[in-house]
Amino acid sequence: MSNGFSGSFSSAKVDVMVDTGNPLLNLSVDGFLKIGAVAATKVAAEETYDILIRQGSISTQKFEYSLKRMCKEGACWGAVAGVYVGMQYGVERIRGTKDWKNAMFSGALTGALLSAATNRNRDKIVMDAIAGGAVATASEFLNYLS
Repeated sequence: MSNGFSGSFSSAKVDVMVDTGNPLLNLSVDGFLKIGAVAATKVAAEETYDILIRQGSISTQKFEYSLKRMCKEGACWGAVAGVYVGMQYGVERIRGTKDWKNAMFSGALTGALLSAATNRNRDKIVMDAIAGGAVATASEFLNYLS
């Protein structure tokens, strides 16, 4: 079994193929890369707007700050996506079915896990689990519409 990486970009679709030999790891890395790229692009757009509107020019220091911010947000968003996609794969395998409930469970588990990693407040962890489940379920419902 070989490891590989390939990608393509066309109008509204980005495909990244990662083959680590493990489906769970493949999906998690794929989610990390795609959503991390979205976050980095978001920061690039924000920084470009800031330069055009407020400053008019860019210094080396501002450029370095922008790159660091792109990497930091890309890694953060990518990590959340990687955890969520991995959870969804696991829930799907455990339940033996593919439906919106997988997104709900996966979102709740991801929200709880990430919240527990950053704080010890039980009420906050529960609220983050509820929010994660709600956002993931809403996203899944939107996918059913298309």
